[in-house]
Amino acid sequence: MNLILFGPPAAGKGTQAKRLVEERGMIQLSTGDMLRAAIASGSELGLKVKDVLARGDLVTDEIVIALIEDRLPEAEAAGGAIFDGFPRNVAQAEALDAMLAKRGAKIDHVVRLKVDDAALTARIGKRFAEQGRPDDNPETFKDRLGVYNAQTAPLLPYYEAQGKLTEIDGMGDIATVAAAIDGALA
Repeated sequence: MNLILFGPPAAGKGTQAKRLVEERGMIQLSTGDMLRAAIASGSELGLKVKDVLARGDLVTDEIVIALIEDRLPEAEAAGGAIFDGFPRNVAQAEALDAMLAKRGAKIDHVVRLKVDDAALTARIGKRFAEQGRPDDNPETFKDRLGVYNAQTAPLLPYYEAQGKLTEIDGMGDIATVAAAIDGALA
């Protein structure tokens, strides 16, 4: 099974993806984690990614698609992938569909975690204070949320037209959201 967890930054996608990995053995393909690893490596790509994220922008489609494509064999061996933070726009969604189709696979489910922008801002402030992730800086987060709303939200009709979209209230506690996701995947 290939699943996309969809929602703005800090919606809880990473938390739910980690749970699904533990319970179902799937591979989490988190672009956020992959990009942070690139930054931590100190590579040329990592420095470029660091600069882009510090501005609150999204990295290029080519970089993200290459990171995802490189991990697909691992996901296939595990029985499926949880895409977390990808795709972020229709071009990436089309590229993902094409990548998977070449491999005889497809996206099976898209789960959108619906959350309130004000609540997200509060979540980010708390996470920044606790973890100090540079991409969680509250000012940078406002830019990321604006970019999400402008560029990523149009994916809803793309996946709705394919009959793959399920919307879940992401404002509940972790267990409540998890139960809703499990129900959608049943």
